[in-house]
Amino acid sequence: MNHFSSQQFFSDVLLARLTDTRVNDPDFAWRAAQVRVLRERLAPSGKLNLLAADHPARNVTKVGQQPLAMADRRDYLARILRVLSSERVDGIMATMDILEDLLSVDAFLRAAGAPTLLDHRLLIASLNRGGLAGSSWELNDPMTGATPTTCHDWRLDGAKVLLRVDPSEPASLKTLLASAHVINECNALRLPMFLEPLPVTKTDKGYVVVKTAEALAQLAGVASALGDSSRYLWLKLPHCDRYETVARSTTLPILLLGGESAGDPAPFLSQLASAMSAGTNVRGALVGKNVLDPGDEDPLAMAEAAGGIVHNGWSVDQALQSMAAKRGFDLDRLRPVS
Repeated sequence: MNHFSSQQFFSDVLLARLTDTRVNDPDFAWRAAQVRVLRERLAPSGKLNLLAADHPARNVTKVGQQPLAMADRRDYLARILRVLSSERVDGIMATMDILEDLLSVDAFLRAAGAPTLLDHRLLIASLNRGGLAGSSWELNDPMTGATPTTCHDWRLDGAKVLLRVDPSEPASLKTLLASAHVINECNALRLPMFLEPLPVTKTDKGYVVVKTAEALAQLAGVASALGDSSRYLWLKLPHCDRYETVARSTTLPILLLGGESAGDPAPFLSQLASAMSAGTNVRGALVGKNVLDPGDEDPLAMAEAAGGIVHNGWSVDQALQSMAAKRGFDLDRLRPVS
């Protein structure tokens, strides 16, 4: 049984309203950003449960056996907004087009007198999407999205950069240099930077992440030293065996990434619980597909379960048991603006 219908949650009327707003009032999202209520601190509890939603901009749209699952913008936005309905989610990392749509929906809610979704949440912009999946230049990944100045002007809470490194690919050096440069820019603005350093190797199916403790620990050491200071730097790293070795490679805070959706909540929740116990600097998760598209499960229930592990120290069993209470809950959340 599928516990979530994006069409039920996010109506055609709301989708059309977003496009109408883009046509008739291009600065609407900008104005919404200026009145959004910001957090006083990045991580009040010292931990973060964040959603990653920057996949389509890198030509990544496949989930499971569905090659265009994330190419359906209404479904994608519906799942994002469903996750942001959870109080255990601290915010979202996405490209500017997604953030603008979310800011517009939030402004619609505010105008309707309904509870907002983005006040006191973190909005983090994804900066480099130029290394398109499957392209010949994939590891040459320039900053093609927002700039640190854009983040500052839009009152965003941070920036994110992906750094994939293949020692046999010279293009990795260009991305390394670009990453260092943008870290410097963020430092000058006192803007938190979430850096995702991934050791990769090329196979017949494209680049794959080398998920060994040795490779991840070594690259974490490189990433921690990039730029003129590491004071605003967080790392986003995948799970692997002996994750404590990875955690010990830096004093920087680490957030777990999720990778491909397992189509079942249990495997990722198990990885998250394991990672959180690997070191005191493992401080949460910055996850996309496993939360947005957890098989037949409701994304809200999955977000709550992950948040319980991060913020409340739940066991995997507690997290799984919690999901029943949120399945199908508050599906009319967006009705005031539809």
